[in-house]
Amino acid sequence: MDLRIRKKTQPSKDVGSDKPITEFDRRKAAPETLMAEIRNRLAPRLRELRFSLYLMSKSLTSIVGLLLLLALIIVAMVPSVFAHPTPGRDPYQMPLDLDYQDPLPPGTHGFMLGSGTQGKDIYYGIVWGARVSMSFAIQVVGISVIIGTLLGLIAGYRGGVIDEFLMRFTDIFLSIPSLILVMAIASVLGRDLNSTKLALVAVWWSGYTRLVRGQVLSVRENTYIDAARASGSGELKIMFRHILPNSWTPMVVAATMDMGTVVLVMAGLSFLGLGAPSGYSEWGKMIYDGQQYFIAGKWWMVLFPGIAILTFVLAFNLMGDGLRDVLDPKMRR
Repeated sequence: MDLRIRKKTQPSKDVGSDKPITEFDRRKAAPETLMAEIRNRLAPRLRELRFSLYLMSKSLTSIVGLLLLLALIIVAMVPSVFAHPTPGRDPYQMPLDLDYQDPLPPGTHGFMLGSGTQGKDIYYGIVWGARVSMSFAIQVVGISVIIGTLLGLIAGYRGGVIDEFLMRFTDIFLSIPSLILVMAIASVLGRDLNSTKLALVAVWWSGYTRLVRGQVLSVRENTYIDAARASGSGELKIMFRHILPNSWTPMVVAATMDMGTVVLVMAGLSFLGLGAPSGYSEWGKMIYDGQQYFIAGKWWMVLFPGIAILTFVLAFNLMGDGLRDVLDPKMRR
């Protein structure tokens, strides 16, 4: 009897070693075991990421789009490095030099890309306009993606009356020309960038809802969803851990391309007088301020902001094309 009790109370030993495993050894090994488990879980994802980066490096459109995008991000993050704002003045307002009432051509001392009326520096407006455009596009697309993803996920997974109600509500926004609807909402809310932002979000989410819902309808029929449901997983876990990660690829590509489209629409609305106020560092408004001088030969007031818009849209479109080639399973293998 004493021998059995002694055996049960003896500490366990390492296999092939006479040294007993104490509680301290177990606690010391716990972080190492946890890190090993994390590495094992992340290893397949890291392999896919490396393979995706390899495929992007082989795509000329991806490389060009990425380089343009990096340049825009750098300028948008630190615009004060490239164009110093006037102390005590709103940095987004183009600085004035009232000694030069008429537009000056590019190369004039103090005006690298020329000036607008009242000495507005075109170069300054383009640099700070990159920050305005990047921030505007990220907010509009980001909020629209969140709203559209949640509604599309719920509609596609639940089906029935909920799906019918959400889709008919979405169809109302899809049936109206988006630009006309945005102009109507922006006119009611007010003529500024915040109103334009809200108007675009109110319209833009519907496309993502339809896209995500279609993906969810396809993914939810797979066998692993039935297995997750049979194992006792809740609906939220199935939706956000199993269905959504397998439905996000088309949405990422669409959101990347929409970044440039949003800036293009914002520039168009500002050109029509529904966006930024006069003198603001926003490319569409700069084109609007310069279009009346274009016929008189003051081409730089329109050309350089137009090139900035073209570069922004081109960067995100090329990046979206590259992501589509990389993320599409039929094209990546």
